[in-house]
Amino acid sequence: MNSSNVSRRSFLAQAAVATAALTLGTRAGPPAPTLRRPIIAFSKPFQKLDAEQTAAYVADIGWDGIECPVRAKGQIEPVRVADDLPRFTTALRRRGLDLHLATTDITSLNQKHAEATLRALAHHGIKRFRLGYWKYDLTRSPADQLKEIAPALRDLAAACKDLGLQAGFQNHSGHNYVGAPIWDVFSLIRDLDPAHCGMCFDIGHATIEGGLSWPTQAKLIAPFYTAVYVKDFSWQKTAKGWSAAWCPLGDGMINRSFITTLKNSAYAGPISQHHEYELGDVPAMTAYFKKDLAVLKTWLA
Repeated sequence: MNSSNVSRRSFLAQAAVATAALTLGTRAGPPAPTLRRPIIAFSKPFQKLDAEQTAAYVADIGWDGIECPVRAKGQIEPVRVADDLPRFTTALRRRGLDLHLATTDITSLNQKHAEATLRALAHHGIKRFRLGYWKYDLTRSPADQLKEIAPALRDLAAACKDLGLQAGFQNHSGHNYVGAPIWDVFSLIRDLDPAHCGMCFDIGHATIEGGLSWPTQAKLIAPFYTAVYVKDFSWQKTAKGWSAAWCPLGDGMINRSFITTLKNSAYAGPISQHHEYELGDVPAMTAYFKKDLAVLKTWLA
């Protein structure tokens, strides 16, 4: 018997029992605000802030909420997800904001804390989460490795269906990242229901990898968008050759036409701003955040 299927059935049975226990034992808090294309921020640059500090800071910047790192060394450690997640959702929702998206390390239901994390997300009304990532072993066939990854994604999609969640795979740029070409992830998820497993599409990484072909890649994967990530970069020549350098939105090579196409589409999920460039001290960081948000709102207007 396939051990992956056993794992999935075990997870679904345990999740149903655990979710029922949570529902009977605690209150999930007020419902999340419903927004079309909320503009949020990946809170990694300020993840040392606690729940109340984060909510106040996000409200000051003007975002609609956050994409929160719920992973090892993240803003919420998986071992503490049951205690810390409600603190963040309560603090944010009190201000009309929300934790719209959780970034996790999860690539398999068999991982430690994976079940607890997914159950907690579902219980507190957080429908979307980002998966962990895979890297290719360049000494082996990429096609063979994709066949090995596929069962884990199918199991995760089944778990998401049971819990009412939506997993997303982020595309990264890099010589050995699964997802860098986009086509490889499409081959993995094309037969899955995008309501349960799709892609957190990163236009910055897609432009680095796709060059002039990013519109084809964006169109290919658009039916599977679970979130859209926005950040900018420019190519710089260094002593070691050309490299991509992250920069404030609008100062680099990201084509504004992507946002134009997005705003005219049926996509209604979160748009998450990522800030990979040097942000400086808190006043400088705050100024950069507000500037990037203003640029994005102008593009979406």
